[in-house]
Amino acid sequence: MNRILIVEDESRLAAFVEKGLRRSGFDTTIAEDGQIALNLLAAENFDLVLLDLGLPIIDGWTVLKQMRQQGQIIPTIVITAMGDNGNFDRAVSMGANAFVLKPFKFRELLDCIQRLLT
Repeated sequence: MNRILIVEDESRLAAFVEKGLRRSGFDTTIAEDGQIALNLLAAENFDLVLLDLGLPIIDGWTVLKQMRQQGQIIPTIVITAMGDNGNFDRAVSMGANAFVLKPFKFRELLDCIQRLLT
């Protein structure tokens, strides 16, 4: 069973994504801020990360940067409400594998996850 870390501070969205992923057979963990995400990534193994950029304490950009600097090559999907004013190119150049804009359809997110895990 694939383990997915959902890094999202909007509790309703995190719960929605978690519910859908669990129904699809994934094991999930939620981190509400960037510091919790980095702590979990250091302590546990995940197969994929869903990463919001606008996080409290440590933002998603910093989480992604630190993940890659520490050699963590876990597939990462950036999920954000920030429009693509260069954010897509920046995220990919920092090591993100995909970029999904909010609001999104769950099926599209699931397809993206399945592509990265196969």
